[in-house]
Amino acid sequence: MSTQPGTINAKKIAVFLILTFILAIVIGSIPALLKLEWQGNTAAIIGVIYMLFPALTAIFVQKVLYHEPVMEPLKVSFKLNKWFAVAWFLPVLLALAAILVEILFPGVSYSSDMAGMMERYRDIMTADQLAEMEKSIQQMPVHPLFLTIVTGMMAGITVNALAAFGEELGWRGFLLREFKALGFTRASLFIGIIWGVWHTPLILQGHNYPQHPVAGVFLMILFCTLLTPLLNYVTLKARSVIAAAIMHGTLNGTAGIAIMMVKGGTDLTIGLTGAAGLITLLIANIILYLATRGYRDIEYA
Repeated sequence: MSTQPGTINAKKIAVFLILTFILAIVIGSIPALLKLEWQGNTAAIIGVIYMLFPALTAIFVQKVLYHEPVMEPLKVSFKLNKWFAVAWFLPVLLALAAILVEILFPGVSYSSDMAGMMERYRDIMTADQLAEMEKSIQQMPVHPLFLTIVTGMMAGITVNALAAFGEELGWRGFLLREFKALGFTRASLFIGIIWGVWHTPLILQGHNYPQHPVAGVFLMILFCTLLTPLLNYVTLKARSVIAAAIMHGTLNGTAGIAIMMVKGGTDLTIGLTGAAGLITLLIANIILYLATRGYRDIEYA
């Protein structure tokens, strides 16, 4: 990678991070303070609100405190190119690849009839609800996997992308720009760790790791750290944070693919946020590293 000019504005970054984390703690604590279980509408509503604040904080710091423009510096561009397509399809490929990794784990097997997914629902649904769900699946004209891919990808470029933009403008728009003097490797490492830690208030309440919320905090940090280079790369190649929002949104919409076709395992081992997903992302990062000659071919546009 070419050496990037300029220095880091530590004060600007610190203000952004302090505000973002204070808001995360406040918003993320609402369910616990109101004694609400982290599921259903509570998780959906709080989750979406939570995702908005990195963007709002980035705009506040960039525009209000530092009187700098937002759109061009933070790569808010709707100019389409092939990297938008990469951002859209890559999450699906990662989820499918995770299945191949999962079935190598002891006690985990491929389940074409989604028996594993049915088993996971037994704790949160009544017998009648479960029977109705199984009946609906059997009557579907195509396999639910295909429907999940289609609906997840459609959500990925619409409602999910809109929600993910709230995060991506902060991490891939603001923070990636502020960290560019560090180079791609260190910028990705720092952003990934920060992004992962930022999820802590939600993870401790059961988000992504309902069976192991404390251990889930550490896995989420690893997950974000491994996902960040891919998101950063797509952002830089597309020259748009919108591409990152599409990739993030599609990943949220299709991540379920990685657990619906396997039986066995726990939230720490299967799924994109489990050990299988971490291995999949590690392989993807190795491929990216080799394809870009140790990140030397990556430029900040």
